[in-house]
Amino acid sequence: MIDHIIFDFGDVLINLDKSGLKKSLMEIGISPEHPKIQELNETFEVGGISEQDFLKGLQELSHQATIPEVRKAWNTILGDFPSEHLEFLQELNKTYKLYLLSNTDSIHIHHFEQRYGGDFTKVFYGCFEKVYFSFEHKMRKPNPEIYLKVLNDHRMSPERTLFIDDKKDNVVAAETFGIQTWLLQPETEDVTKLFQLKYFKS
Repeated sequence: MIDHIIFDFGDVLINLDKSGLKKSLMEIGISPEHPKIQELNETFEVGGISEQDFLKGLQELSHQATIPEVRKAWNTILGDFPSEHLEFLQELNKTYKLYLLSNTDSIHIHHFEQRYGGDFTKVFYGCFEKVYFSFEHKMRKPNPEIYLKVLNDHRMSPERTLFIDDKKDNVVAAETFGIQTWLLQPETEDVTKLFQLKYFKS
C-alpha cells in the first residue's frame, strides 16, 4: 500500500530540451562538454555559489557572451509542461500525499515561475505537501541525506513510499532505504501512465 509519492521535476513532470541547451551554449561559444559546466552546475544546485558567480563562471567559458545571453542559454533546457501532468497531480493528491524532490537551481525555478505565471505555479505547488529544491536545502540526489530528510520530515514508511525519477543513480539511492521506485524512461513512458504500469505496487 502506497501513502506517499515523491516526484522528480525535470523529464518527469516538465519536459527538458537537452539538445536545445547544447545548441544554445554552442551559439555563445561554450562547449557543452566542458567539464567545468558540470562542476559549476552541481555546486550551484546546492547553493554553493551565487547566481552571479555561476553565470560569470559560464561566461568565462564563452566567446565574450553577456550575462543576459548566458542566462537565456542556460534556461533553454526547460521545455513545456504538459497540461495533463498538472491534471494528473491534481487528481492524484486526492488519494496520496505528494512531494517534489528536484536537483535544480534558482535560475531555472525563477524562469519556470515567470514563464508559467503565478496562477499556474500556485496550483502546481499546491499539489504537494512539500517541495524540496536542492539549492534551497543544500543537498542533491543521489546524496543519501536528502532522502533521509524527506522521509524523516514526514515520518514516511519507505515501504509505503514511491519515488519517481529518470536518473538511475537517484533511483538506486532511494532503493537502499527500501523505498519503492519507478525509473521513468522519458523517451517512451509518461508519468500519467503510472497506474497502467507494473512499477506501481498498490
